[in-house]
Amino acid sequence: MSDFLGYKGKRVVITGCFSGMGEAAAKILLDLGAEVHGLDYKDCTLPLASFNNVDLRDPASIEAGIAGLSGKVDALFHCAGLPAGIFPPMDLMKVNVLGMRHLTELIIPMMQGSGAVASISSTAGMGWSQRIPVHMGLIMTQGFQAGLDWCEANMNQVAEGYAFSKESMNVWTMFMGAQLIKQGIRFNATMPSPTQTPMMQHFHDTAGKEVVDAAAEPLGRYTTPAEQAGPLVLLNSDAAGVVNGVVLPVDGGFMGGVATGQVDMSMMMAGASQDG
Repeated sequence: MSDFLGYKGKRVVITGCFSGMGEAAAKILLDLGAEVHGLDYKDCTLPLASFNNVDLRDPASIEAGIAGLSGKVDALFHCAGLPAGIFPPMDLMKVNVLGMRHLTELIIPMMQGSGAVASISSTAGMGWSQRIPVHMGLIMTQGFQAGLDWCEANMNQVAEGYAFSKESMNVWTMFMGAQLIKQGIRFNATMPSPTQTPMMQHFHDTAGKEVVDAAAEPLGRYTTPAEQAGPLVLLNSDAAGVVNGVVLPVDGGFMGGVATGQVDMSMMMAGASQDG
């Protein structure tokens, strides 16, 4: 049981390892004995096996970032993401959806018939089930540019970009899980509640602190990057070997509270109305 999660000696790729949940996940993976290869827009100082600067808005940058990787990749962690408010909607779609998808498509052949992908989504994507046909329209596009063209033609759906990108990530996770499980590759995601990362101030500025605080109920506080990294690492581990196509709330009971009427959504709905 000393290697229950099965990461010792495994080769993993992680985006967004500079700070926040991605950095916390990379630290856990290193402690578990994984060979960790990092990708981020900003430099990472962790003792990784390799690191490359990558701009997920640019497919050429993604391709250059993994050009030096060879051999088997056992797990891929998508921890990079952009917040709402300070970036244009299309940048959010490029990083949170299209760049993530492009990178995944390049890594899958390196998994050589067995592997796992885990992504960080958000409780902001909780409305995915209300417009699955719309998201499937994007998911069924082929390639980065085709996905970009779809987004530009459907800006009424994309809107500010953040919620839609996280919804798309959720639907894509479920779709890919069912598509690739027979090839031995699993797909899962987490939906964190508000987490104390360097992005938090941007969420306060954009949505309002009251709205963000409402999404932290019933726990009553923001989670930490380490609290979010643990479940993410679990999803890609051997211990979760038949967990597939799952979008896991890691939210201190928020989704359960919403479903059972124990979380007051009025503040969040008011914030959404103002944004609209």
